[in-house]
Amino acid sequence: MPSEEQSVQSEPSDVSSLSYEAARDELVRVVAELEQGSATLERSLTLWERGEALAARCEEWLVGARARLDAARASGDGTSATDGGAAR
Repeated sequence: MPSEEQSVQSEPSDVSSLSYEAARDELVRVVAELEQGSATLERSLTLWERGEALAARCEEWLVGARARLDAARASGDGTSATDGGAAR
């Protein structure tokens, strides 16, 4: 059973290098294992902590994607964030 815990328990730097898709997929697996309810308390806590880190990583990606979309839309329609959207 220690090998299972090691597969989920990772350093924060591991999470920071994950793509959105990898973080999301691992988060889905973590949630599924937690929902089964068969894990020990210690394993559940480890999973919960990993899930929190994965969710935060997904949020980072989504915030970055939103910023890129907003910037692209602003440059595409002749407006900028600083002029309040008024075209010149």
